[in-house]
Amino acid sequence: MDQSEESDSTHGGRRSKVARLIEEYDLQGLGTELEQLWTAEEDRRSLRDLAAYFNRKLLEQALEAANVQQLDGEVENTYRLLTDDDVSSAESTRIERRLERDGVDVESLVSDFVTYQAIRTYLKDHRGAEYTPSETDPLEREKTNFQKLRGRMVSVTEGKLEQLQKNEAFTLGEFRTLADIQVVCEDCNTQFGVLELLEREGCNCEDR
Repeated sequence: MDQSEESDSTHGGRRSKVARLIEEYDLQGLGTELEQLWTAEEDRRSLRDLAAYFNRKLLEQALEAANVQQLDGEVENTYRLLTDDDVSSAESTRIERRLERDGVDVESLVSDFVTYQAIRTYLKDHRGAEYTPSETDPLEREKTNFQKLRGRMVSVTEGKLEQLQKNEAFTLGEFRTLADIQVVCEDCNTQFGVLELLEREGCNCEDR
């Protein structure tokens, strides 16, 4: 385990799921690799890409521990069959049974798979990594614009309601105003807050 991996075990108290799995699956150096991929100026990988990459590494280690030989591309395809919503239940059952016959604890393995939020927590809270986007990063630019838009929506709404209160046009006690813009993708049938959608860099369509 490299020095930065060791620091993950104690930084901020309780370890993150990602830090624990790196140790349990004996994936020394993967934490450093994840950080480099996330903060790279060129060919940067998104948090969602990193979550899938991390999960495939877990699968690869589980297969190696069970002495299962995999040809090029088979790990990626096996991961797709285990996780893709478009895979039929028959296909999922078939791959799970095959892995179980090979000695892989599929239920435990799948429960170890992580989300992009877990990767973000690991990188930011346990490794202290920060991604500083360039001024031309369109996602960061629009995230700022949406935050400003939400702030204006809240301000205008509160101003109108307060004016109605003063004019005794209607009754309203102490209140807070919340603005939440939801985006629904009808192709992959997912729904996210607009800021979450930008943070995760897209819906689930690419996973289909």
